[in-house]
Amino acid sequence: MEYILHIIIMLNIYVLLVLSANLPIGMANLLSMCQAAFYGIGAYISAFFLMQFGLPFIVIAVIVMFTTGLFSCLISLASVKLKDDYFILASLGFQMIVYTILYNWTDVTRGPYGIPGIPGIKFFGIWSLSGTWGYCALTTVVSLAVIGVFRKIKYSPYGRVLKAIRSDELSVEALGRNAVLFKSWAFFLSAAFSGLAGLFYASYVSYIDPTSFTLDESIFIVSALFIGGVGNIKGPVLGAVFVVLLPEILRFLGMPDTFAANMRQIIYGLALVLVMYFRPQGLWGENVMK
Repeated sequence: MEYILHIIIMLNIYVLLVLSANLPIGMANLLSMCQAAFYGIGAYISAFFLMQFGLPFIVIAVIVMFTTGLFSCLISLASVKLKDDYFILASLGFQMIVYTILYNWTDVTRGPYGIPGIPGIKFFGIWSLSGTWGYCALTTVVSLAVIGVFRKIKYSPYGRVLKAIRSDELSVEALGRNAVLFKSWAFFLSAAFSGLAGLFYASYVSYIDPTSFTLDESIFIVSALFIGGVGNIKGPVLGAVFVVLLPEILRFLGMPDTFAANMRQIIYGLALVLVMYFRPQGLWGENVMK
């Protein structure tokens, strides 16, 4: 039972990550390759506040989401005006900068040694959440709430403007809308919810190090989004289910860990190629191709 609960917890974390990536990529036409950077920033900020102050969950969640969102401004204000490949390169650069800082600023992050002993989430400063049952319940409730939030965003006036920007940015600007501001807010919200996923990961695993937040992880998140589908809510959830359950299926089939890891990468790559060729919007996404 503990094993199943662990799978559900990790699935909920990746639902948050893939949904967060969908906001700039699937709705604002910004192919962000730095989602793992925001994930890592959220995890390290969470570790600091959990270990130093032991603040309640709600307080830490607000601090983490707001602070991670502010970090997104470092790239969004300078880069959202860029188009296509240029924005991808800018987001790649930010990802590498964050990883380099996490790896080398040993006085703060402990570098490759990581930060062990991160305490669990507390409620009202008294009750400490521990065990897989508690984390499973909390992450499930939060992920369902976030799905509801993103659904509201999608069908809100703000979401409709983002979809219009995705289709024809020049026409949106001609109608008097500030496309740069709308895309910056999309990037801010995406970073904030990625930071929330980092909070859950750090407090649940109780250990973090920079290798969990590399460029490979950003590619992994974006691949899950493209496989599941972009532009709606169902696609990112399906993508998260696919990438979380596939390793467990291979393990269930009895493959050795060394072989299963390579096979997993092959299946991810093959699935991505097939989806991009036969169904570019993803398995359960909207047709957003121009």
